[in-house]
Amino acid sequence: MSHAVLGGTPNHGVWSDPAERPGSEFNGAGPFLTRLNRPRNAAGDEVTPGTQWLTIRSDANDKFAQPTGEWIGRPGRPTGVGADGPALKGATNRVIPGIDHRETSYGAQAFAETWRFLTGQAPPGTGIVPEAAVTLAGTVFGLGLANRPGGGNFSNNLPLAGATVEVWSVRPASGERIGQPLWRGTVGADGRWGPLTTTPDTPLEFVVAAPGFAVHHVYRAPFPRSSSTVHLGAARIADNDRDGAVIVQMSRPRGYFGVPRDEIGLDGRTPPPGIPPGVAGVSSTKLVLREPAGRAIVGEFNGERVIGRTWPAAENHLVTLELHR
Repeated sequence: MSHAVLGGTPNHGVWSDPAERPGSEFNGAGPFLTRLNRPRNAAGDEVTPGTQWLTIRSDANDKFAQPTGEWIGRPGRPTGVGADGPALKGATNRVIPGIDHRETSYGAQAFAETWRFLTGQAPPGTGIVPEAAVTLAGTVFGLGLANRPGGGNFSNNLPLAGATVEVWSVRPASGERIGQPLWRGTVGADGRWGPLTTTPDTPLEFVVAAPGFAVHHVYRAPFPRSSSTVHLGAARIADNDRDGAVIVQMSRPRGYFGVPRDEIGLDGRTPPPGIPPGVAGVSSTKLVLREPAGRAIVGEFNGERVIGRTWPAAENHLVTLELHR
């Protein structure tokens, strides 16, 4: 292997304390990381020779590289690590101010650093160049133990056989559906849906439904390019949300929300609830509305805008506005 790039990897642990879960792979004082980081030469390099290494980290905004344990259930307690925890002696170590943990791999600045490391020159650009025609496909995943009702609501990455999927083109200004579904079907044992072909300026609504799950409406801004990994998650309504008329989530899979770093809005709430100030560490926000369903709802993040529709929670509908950025 000629090159290796590590984005935000907690190379020296999320905490470093021989008395705190000493066997965990996230403990910098544990056996796994102490062996992995052992010096490889007289200079004390921590990286394997023969490979060029790049680490990318935040200056102080990575939730897993903090001096105290607010983000790991140990508020106020020293972790024994700091913002430089992802750096490795002997590697090329890059610091990008302000980025969060996910952006160390998914962000445009991290892409530019990776390109420069691999090629020796700056990339021609970091924007996404649209395709004339966009082909989309992916897998439907479920929740909990073996996707069974009562088995929990944690993500399990298991295909949800028998789930139905619909994909609709929607109006950019209102989220209302246009015409007939672009794709409709029931997925098999592999959970795969698609493919469908659309355009790079078409906003979409994905609808996933299965016994024991909510009817999950996921609204997305237009996809500029094709992807075979547009994975869809089934969802369930939380018990403490069932008294709401409408439940709307906004999700950012490729990064976290930061206040005051980011401009964030959901249905006019700026910032939306559940996003603490300081280190960017949550990737979703939720509104439980008491009003009737059937109107447009807007999510905004640093210039990206997603418009969906509200659907009735009493009929087991759940809405997610999912961001690309």
